[in-house]
Formats: sequence, C-alpha cells, structure tokens
Amino acid sequence: MRQDKQLLVITHLSQLITLVTGFGSLLLPLVLWLTQKEKVYQMDTHGKNIINFQLSLILWCIICVPLILFFGLGLLGFLVLGIVSFIFPIINAIKASRGETPIYPFTFNFIS
Repeated sequence: MRQDKQLLVITHLSQLITLVTGFGSLLLPLVLWLTQKEKVYQMDTHGKNIINFQLSLILWCIICVPLILFFGLGLLGFLVLGIVSFIFPIINAIKASRGETPIYPFTFNFIS
C-alpha cells in the first residue's frame, strides 16, 4: 500500500462537486473509495467516513421534508445541512493533509 495524502484530500473535496454539477457528492467519492481502498493507505477509513456522511445527509434531507409543515423547521434543517455539507469536507480535507482521521458530525454508521 502506498501513502497518498493528496488523493485523500481530493476524495474529501470531491463531495463539493454538487456545487458545480448539482449531483455527484455521493457518486464521485464512492468511485474513488471503491477503486483505491486496496491501494492507498487509510483510504478505506476515509472513504467509509465520507460515504457514511453522504448517506446521513440524504437521510437528514428526507427527514427535513415533512418538518417543513411544522413551522418551517425543515427549511432551517436544510440550511444547517447545506452549511455542514459545505464546511466539513473542507475541514476534513485539511485534516487528511495533516494525516489526521476525519470526523463528520450528525453521521450514522451505515458502513463499518
């Protein structure tokens, strides 16, 4: 296995592809993780964290839809999720460049 911090950083930042294309924040990191998890040191750990975060974001968005009916709480939830989905990939890309393990908030453990 080779150590490639740049690829780990790119994997974290690949979640931001949604800002450009409107989709792909789950697909691009998933493809990078599945193709490189056996070749790059710590890619498996980082990839699982990213995929769990993206799946959790999808679940939280589904939960926010009915909450719109309750005094607009769903709109506030969408705002918080938007900020979290933009800031934490950047923070964790910086952590990955330093060799630290990333931590994503509000994440369920779908893949362990």
